Amino acid sequence: MGRGLREIQVAVVTGASGGVGRATVRQLARPGIAIALLARGRTGLDAAAEDVRSAGGHAMPIEVDMADFDQVAAAGQRVEDELGPIDLWINVAFSSIFAPFMRIRPEEFRRTAEVSYLGYVYGTRVALDHMTRRDRGTIVQVGSALAYRGIPLQSAYCGAKHAIVGFTESLRCELLHDKSNVKVTMVHLPAMNTPQFSWLLSRLPRHAQPVPPIYEPEVAARSIVAAAARPGRRAYWVGTPTALTIVGNRLVPGLLDRYLGRTGYRSQQTDQPVDPDQPANLWQPVDGPGGHDHGAHGAFTDRSLRHSPQAWLSRHRMVSVAGVAGLLFGVLAWRRH
Repeated sequence: MGRGLREIQVAVVTGASGGVGRATVRQLARPGIAIALLARGRTGLDAAAEDVRSAGGHAMPIEVDMADFDQVAAAGQRVEDELGPIDLWINVAFSSIFAPFMRIRPEEFRRTAEVSYLGYVYGTRVALDHMTRRDRGTIVQVGSALAYRGIPLQSAYCGAKHAIVGFTESLRCELLHDKSNVKVTMVHLPAMNTPQFSWLLSRLPRHAQPVPPIYEPEVAARSIVAAAARPGRRAYWVGTPTALTIVGNRLVPGLLDRYLGRTGYRSQQTDQPVDPDQPANLWQPVDGPGGHDHGAHGAFTDRSLRHSPQAWLSRHRMVSVAGVAGLLFGVLAWRRH
């Protein structure tokens, strides 16, 4: 962990009970840090709190529906009152639905937007309510390659992620105008092996899967925590697929439209039929009292990558630049001789 992380005493992580949020909590946890864990599911929250305590940190699990601003505001005030000034707020929480757009009911689309977009807006607002009065703090928005490139069967999710980028860019301009020392950055992820593919509402005929290549959530967590330590950058891209997707969409968006129209349905489904009893967390958590702790990982561990050279280079950009400069210098020196 960098020097910046050692200065973080109080952190808030939304969506902390599972998936990338859970992996981020584990990456952050250390002696001396207090982490407020915000999510809906009690079982997952309690397990995440135990992860923090096992690492020597202090945990405060709080059941919160991120779509309800009053709940988010009350949670933020409780953190300030009981743990102290919030140094870091990481927005991760989301829900969604796998289905063609015309098979998504209006109320389901609205619920996705309320959780996955407005939840970030509400979390950011509460964080700023506390941070701006002290003129310090960091907000990390966990985004996706799909914030720049929409794909079929995920219109609600892609719409929310696109909205987060626009909102965050607007906010960043306002903070710069105010000469604020509060920092906001984004971390955009590739396909992750998280439990979402087993608990999101799905109307697909076969079990949903992330578009390969797939990465373990710890790959994301390392970059999220690095962004918290060095929030001066606008955004971090995690994984070569994220970089290729974002750059490719800037260069040949029409070609990607046609390619995804042909392949996007098949690549997001396994050959296993959907379990008719599969839970769905759009309206209610699937890890309520007495439920199952789903943890950080999904069902695709045997196909998932545990490391990303691109993500390492992104986190250590100065080292990368120095290495390239050294290589060029060496080549030039060799050619002179």
